[in-house]
Amino acid sequence: MVETQSNAPLRASAGRSTSGVIHVRTRLTADFTVISNALAQRRGSAVTVGVAAYILSLPDGSPVTITALCEHFSEGEILISRALRELEDAGYLERRRERLSTGRIRTRTYFYDVPGGGPDQDGPHPEPPEPPAPPKPPRPRQRSAPVPQTPASDSPPCEAGEEPAIPLADADPKAVAVLASLRRVDPRLILSEREAVRLAPAITSWLAAGVAPHQVIEMLTARLPDHFLSRPAGILAYRLRETPLPAPPQGPPTERPAAVPPLRNCDGCERAFRAAEPGRCRSCRERAAGERLRAAG
Repeated sequence: MVETQSNAPLRASAGRSTSGVIHVRTRLTADFTVISNALAQRRGSAVTVGVAAYILSLPDGSPVTITALCEHFSEGEILISRALRELEDAGYLERRRERLSTGRIRTRTYFYDVPGGGPDQDGPHPEPPEPPAPPKPPRPRQRSAPVPQTPASDSPPCEAGEEPAIPLADADPKAVAVLASLRRVDPRLILSEREAVRLAPAITSWLAAGVAPHQVIEMLTARLPDHFLSRPAGILAYRLRETPLPAPPQGPPTERPAAVPPLRNCDGCERAFRAAEPGRCRSCRERAAGERLRAAG
């Protein structure tokens, strides 16, 4: 006779732990994720472990960019970017730039259950089908100002639903000049025309607040990370958005004109002259001073 096994929880035994965590196990048959203890018990930031667990729970093809993760978590771009960098350094996350059959470049993200591991015994997972390319809207025939363009091999792919590029004709030329100067300080800060148009209004606000162009460039290029996990435009947009604008410059205080002394009659010659107190005019004072000198000599 086959012995039946029950899934009912066992009663507390004499050797059961009386301190620390006590697990109440439930057998899951759907909607669960397998995570290695090395990752779940990883020392360091709890944000890093949480981001890793969330990525492992997502189906293939889900976006895991910094923007997508910030929409799910309450942490900001800096903590999310740091967590992805730690996972990439530890070997759990890998980003590859692959060329599609159409010639476009796309960045694919691979996440490993074990650092350096490969696919399981069931075989490699099929890659998600490529989304159809959106129809390109007609571009207005306008001459735009020159802007540093990203090389074709480094330009990001245009995803479905992305708004069309806008020419630089309507952008502030001073703001565009500041953005174009960033690559001279850090060659990695190469912006496309669409990114320059998107960042130009924030640069204009800084310039209008009285900040000099070289000060804006210094603020955007100081203490940049060694490795970018996203496009440089995302880091620049974050700094422009999170850095408070300085107070508008105050002009020099207006000086009140000196009060004009009133007219008075000289006590010696009755001539009119201006003075704060009654007395003698300048000529009478000089005459009296000369007489005193002659009398003394």
